Formats: sequence, structure tokens, C-alpha cells
Amino acid sequence: MAIIVDKVQKRKDIALSCTALFIEHGIKDLTISKVAKTAGVGKGTIYDYFENKEDIVFEIVNILMHEHNEIKKKRLSTATSTKEKIKLFFGFFYEEQDAELRTLYKEFVSISLVSPNEKMIDFQTECFESYYQWFEQILQEGIDKGEIISESLHFAKGLFATAEGLFIASMATRAISDMQKELDLYIDTLFTLIEEKK
Repeated sequence: MAIIVDKVQKRKDIALSCTALFIEHGIKDLTISKVAKTAGVGKGTIYDYFENKEDIVFEIVNILMHEHNEIKKKRLSTATSTKEKIKLFFGFFYEEQDAELRTLYKEFVSISLVSPNEKMIDFQTECFESYYQWFEQILQEGIDKGEIISESLHFAKGLFATAEGLFIASMATRAISDMQKELDLYIDTLFTLIEEKK
């Protein structure tokens, strides 16, 4: 009797088994042979599930971002103000607990910029739209509670784009030395403009 393999789960298992390898070495210095050895499968098996090593990074980021978002939802539910929720949300860009995911995310962003494919563009678009809607919901709740003015909703898309842009600038330049401080200053300044005046 033939063994039935759950291909979706097998793909996830292979990708996750290589997470530490990608974090330690980055994509540039890795070979499919090293990936196969780490995953405990043959080199040919890797190609049964992935087009290339970039595709493996995509799968790892995809899995870990979904897990991260579930944790973030729980943390956000404990925040009491709109400003606190936004600061918690942006914690991804500097908190120690997210360091490994940030490393993988940097790899993914660099791959997306250098050699994008439809699957990666679709994933990036889905993430951006998802975060935009998340910010929109947070801001709408703040408006409904009378914390911030109704026009604040127009900042939803720009909030995530700004944080991501600051993160990329902090990785690619020496212009931002303290990501948390930079984001907190930005959010505090923004809130002086959008807070509902009592």
C-alpha cells in the first residue's frame, strides 16, 4: 500500500526545518544541498516542493508571519488606547522576540526587490492590504471611542508604509540608530495632530 504524503504539510515541514539555517547564513551563502541535508531529505525532494531556495524563504516567512499575527492579535486585545495599540503593532520592527522573523523578513524583502515573482508580489500585496485593514480597524475604534478625529482613518495605509520604510532605512543606512525611539516619536507627533480635543 502506497504511503500518502500531505504535500502542503511536507512543504511546511521542510521549510520550517531550515529556518535556523537561513537566519544564521542568509540566502546568499546557502545551497540546496545544505538545505536538503538540514531538512533530512534528498536534494531532489527539495525540488519536488520548491522552485528554488528563495521559494523556501517565502514559505518560512509566510508560515511565521501568520503565527506572528495571531500572537499580535492577542497582545493588541490587552491595549487600552489607540496610541498604545499602534505602538504595540509596530513592535515587530524592534522587539527582541521578533528578531528572527525580522531577519527572515529582510531576506524576503531583498528577494522581492531583486527578483520578484508573481507569488511573492501577491503575498506582499496580501500582507500590505491586511495590515492596512488592521490599522483602519484600530483607527476606527479610536474614532468610535472619541480618542481621535474621524480624518485619522486616512492615515491607515500610510502608517504601515511609514513604519516599514523606517525599518528598511534602519537596515540600509546609518540614519536611524534606535528604531523604537524613531517610531515612538513619529506616533507621538502624529497623535498630537489627530487626537480629539476635549
